[in-house]
Amino acid sequence: MAVNSRPEPLADVARALRSGDRSAVEYATEVCNRLDEIEPDLRAFVPEPSRRERLLDAASTLESRYPDPANRGPLYGIPMGAKDIIAVDGLPTEAGSDLPPDLLAEPEATVVTRLREAGALVCGKTHTTEFAYFEPAPTRNPHDRDHTPGGSSSGSAAAVAAGECPLTLGSQTIGSVIRPAAFCGVVGFKPSYGRVPTEGVIPVSPSLDHVGFFTTDVAGARVAARICCDDWLPAGPESLDRPTIGVPEGPYLDRASTAGLEAFEEGVAALDAAGYEVRRVPLLEDIETVAERHETLMAAEMAIVHGERGWYPAYGDRYAETTAELIEAGRPASAGTIADARTGRKGTREAVVDRMRSKGIDVWVSPAAPGPAPEGIDDTGDPIMNLPWTHAGLPTLTVPAGTVEGLPVGLQCVARPMDDERLLAWGEGLGAVVEELGQFEQ
Repeated sequence: MAVNSRPEPLADVARALRSGDRSAVEYATEVCNRLDEIEPDLRAFVPEPSRRERLLDAASTLESRYPDPANRGPLYGIPMGAKDIIAVDGLPTEAGSDLPPDLLAEPEATVVTRLREAGALVCGKTHTTEFAYFEPAPTRNPHDRDHTPGGSSSGSAAAVAAGECPLTLGSQTIGSVIRPAAFCGVVGFKPSYGRVPTEGVIPVSPSLDHVGFFTTDVAGARVAARICCDDWLPAGPESLDRPTIGVPEGPYLDRASTAGLEAFEEGVAALDAAGYEVRRVPLLEDIETVAERHETLMAAEMAIVHGERGWYPAYGDRYAETTAELIEAGRPASAGTIADARTGRKGTREAVVDRMRSKGIDVWVSPAAPGPAPEGIDDTGDPIMNLPWTHAGLPTLTVPAGTVEGLPVGLQCVARPMDDERLLAWGEGLGAVVEELGQFEQ
């Protein structure tokens, strides 16, 4: 199984459903048929025997409630998937684990409720690695099922890439939106830290967790962002200008593979040729320290979450080895260690922003992953290219940027804190430049 054509853009589908050019029930039927066709092989969604009946009933109810297109929400009739650490009323939460679902149940996530109120229909829960860490989910990469789709939001990225639904929710604590989006060849957006409420989302590390989402198009990401994000405002007229691009030179960028760097440099050259000003600026010279601090904080806070909720003390023998190792590594962390890590996180953000200000940078660009999706499904890939931006809590967008030996790669774009609106406005132009880049051999 492989993706043979690009799935429909979310913005176009939403427009057609709102206007009445397409029926919500008919579109939901198309989605169910697509799931029946490819889910046995793809395994992006958590199995649900009554999915078709539930989804078609919801679509029919929506049509009855909103016969007048003028009263329809911006996501009227859009089937969406939710990563299975995100609570959805009527569907169990398993978090990719063997723990009893009743133990993990909580009220519906705020972000899901917002999307429903905008007219979206929940297509189902998408597979995640165990508790959104590294134990792989069963999902396959739609472009090559012998390669990982990434993690931890593997099901959400694969579902959009395979055309199963045009919008899915994910989460990112290191690189769990941006990396799988790149591996699967779709748009992934991780808003600024705190911009999307995390109520109803099982935490990994509350100081680092972000809720994000996947679409096939940046225009669709803008539609979803204004619903999901707090205090969203239309981007100002300055967003019509081309941003100044920064390339973060140094040990951080050196973490990409040779093939990944070649593809990235082709993207940078394309932006330069398209008229963008590109400045190469040393940044993240302390990437090793940042990564160590991030991992220390994540382990400590995950140990606190699973300890205070009683899950690990009562069901530790049901955890995968990799997850248990992280929790055990975090348990000895002192309050001082945690406080220092949180302070260091703020320092990294300030250092990045200061460099942007002093060098006149609007958007950093970098590879969205070290290279294309690694072969095998027992490893979700290295998130190091995403880690510092997540650590700093900066808004991050990845757009498809060509292929390496037939597998997608992405261009990662990063803006200042709370500059999400302008990042997505700029992202449409950036994505249009790099999306059709050619094939690169490893």
